Amino acid sequence: MRNKKISQIQPYKNKHGETLYMFQIYLGADELTGKQKRTTRRGFKTKREAELALSRIKIQVAEGTYRSIRAEIYQELYDLWIVQYEKTVEESTFVKTRGYFKNHILPAMGSYKIDKINIDICQKHFDEWAMKLSKARTIKSYAALVLDFGIKRGYLQTNPFTHIETRIKTKKLIEVEDKDENFYTREQLIEFLKCCELSLHFKSFALLRLLAFTGMRKSEALALTWNDLSLKENELTISKAIGRGESARLYLKTTKTGSSRTIKIDEETIAILKEWKRIQKQEYLVLGHNTMKSNQLIFSNSKNEFMQPVQVQKWMYSVIRKYSLKKITPHGLRHTHCSLLFEAGASIKEVQDRLGHTDVKTTMDIYTHVTKKAQEGAIQKFVSYLKI
Repeated sequence: MRNKKISQIQPYKNKHGETLYMFQIYLGADELTGKQKRTTRRGFKTKREAELALSRIKIQVAEGTYRSIRAEIYQELYDLWIVQYEKTVEESTFVKTRGYFKNHILPAMGSYKIDKINIDICQKHFDEWAMKLSKARTIKSYAALVLDFGIKRGYLQTNPFTHIETRIKTKKLIEVEDKDENFYTREQLIEFLKCCELSLHFKSFALLRLLAFTGMRKSEALALTWNDLSLKENELTISKAIGRGESARLYLKTTKTGSSRTIKIDEETIAILKEWKRIQKQEYLVLGHNTMKSNQLIFSNSKNEFMQPVQVQKWMYSVIRKYSLKKITPHGLRHTHCSLLFEAGASIKEVQDRLGHTDVKTTMDIYTHVTKKAQEGAIQKFVSYLKI
């Protein structure tokens, strides 16, 4: 009895439970290395469609016209693009970007033939993302990068994402707009920090105080070492941050802008940091750690390693719940610092330099969200100016 020949076309199910078809084909030996070459194609909606594609490749291989790296579907073009993209960005950015594709872009567009992707298809998927995600425009921008790459490689002439309409108001976007502003007023910040001092460990309080009185990013604060702090000059140098890389590994990287800045710190915050340094030395010695080394982190976990960034949020929310305070995020402390600087009379340039904004537009965007008291002060100045 003759064995039944196994078909090269194999069915499989995608994440949505749909049955699609794929095949693998031998392409011969690589002329440069002598190694066997194979290619896998997937995403075919019918077995017949897969058979036709397989036949075309066989003919191209026989005639010597097949290009093994030629991408036909969006997934294959992405596979070529991501290799190059990884070389241009920080590890943490790469991991985040890959997540966007895995969770949102590839499930929607991965099986599409590149030459069949048009404006209507791109608009359809942007609308779907906008209904579910607050970062729909970000997702769209990354999806478009792959097609831009395709243009450079000669796979298509224009990028249909360029022409879609993104100025739509969706339920998701309305919900975001209706949320409370993510910052404290002067009075709210004072109350929050008092509650932190009453209920948190001194390390936690010191970190939240530093965030509120410097406006630094959480990732920057968690990368600080005692060498970055000049007690003599009351200055803090911010030159690095922690990022999340492969397998959720925390690592040291440059700041978000890639540049460093040195800022002044007030006397009370300096006193709090000095007290934390004294406590840290005692507590960590019990844990078996010498905190007197030159590169000692100002804020570290019980293993004297990088703290998980989410811990900062947990500390904040525990205080907010306990005392029924307005809920803001750790980034909201940065926004608070910026807003109160403006309220105190700081110039746009001073705020830009202190917060490390490379683009003054970022500073101006926060300026529009100053506290109600600052807005009331502005109209009072106007009224007083007009009085005769």
